[in-house]
Amino acid sequence: MFKLFPTKSVKFRYQSMIKPKTIINMKKTLLTAIASAFIFFGAEAQISTPIPSPEGSVSSTVGLTDVTIDYYRPKMKGRQIFGSGDQYLEQYGSIWRTGANSGSKLTLSTDAKIAGTDVKAGEYLIFTIPGENEWSFMLYSDLSIGGNVSAYDTEKEVLRTTVKASKLGRKIETLTFMISDISEDNTSANIEMMWSDVSIKVPMTVDFDAQVMNEIAAKTKVNPANYVQAANYYYSTGKDLNKALEWMNMYLANENTKGQFWNIHLKAQILAKLGKKKEAIETAKKSIEIAKANEGGDFGYVKRNEDLIASLK
Repeated sequence: MFKLFPTKSVKFRYQSMIKPKTIINMKKTLLTAIASAFIFFGAEAQISTPIPSPEGSVSSTVGLTDVTIDYYRPKMKGRQIFGSGDQYLEQYGSIWRTGANSGSKLTLSTDAKIAGTDVKAGEYLIFTIPGENEWSFMLYSDLSIGGNVSAYDTEKEVLRTTVKASKLGRKIETLTFMISDISEDNTSANIEMMWSDVSIKVPMTVDFDAQVMNEIAAKTKVNPANYVQAANYYYSTGKDLNKALEWMNMYLANENTKGQFWNIHLKAQILAKLGKKKEAIETAKKSIEIAKANEGGDFGYVKRNEDLIASLK
């Protein structure tokens, strides 16, 4: 008859096969796994709540320059914001990170002039010093300090300028940046900050003419359709109109472009600006004729041409 070993004997023999050091390592591994599980499930169980000063970002293209401001937006929450005395959050004459948390960052995709100072393409922290009538506005090159004003080093300033502080007719509850007042010719704008009842505007200008001219020289050789863009740029900026007319004639000489009444209208405008009234009127009439015959509609170009003709009589 087959006889089983007693339970105690089996237990003794199993334990005797495992070395003490191995048992310790197994216990450590088990404890590590348990701790990791608590960390994992703890992280997964965290509750998401709004932060007091949410992140904000504003961007716009001025000329050919992408201008972006990333910042944290504190709220008034019934507090007095700018002034002198302990009751004010931001003191006149004291440097401010111009936002909450890690402050505010300006990014330029190309070189620009800000308040008349040349600023290279790149990223900069924005700092200000509030005042009753005027503020100091600074751009700072060392992003590593974030909003730590105690680490501020004037040697790392890229720009410092003084701007007027304007009083607003209403309270702005949350700090707001804008790229405002972009000019019609896309060469200038303002970096604007508003909070509480205060607004400051810092002027900036960009120069894209050299870049456009280089692209005209290079890209019209590759794609003749770029002659229209080049001619329109010359017409809009008052450059060499005879060159603009030459480019339009080159483009419209193609059999496939003769029906483009919108571009024929541009040619009429260039002729008018050159003082060639008779040719401008004839070209505008041609544009009208083709536009009226277009099955998809004239897109308003009949009236545009009629208005141009009227202005030349």
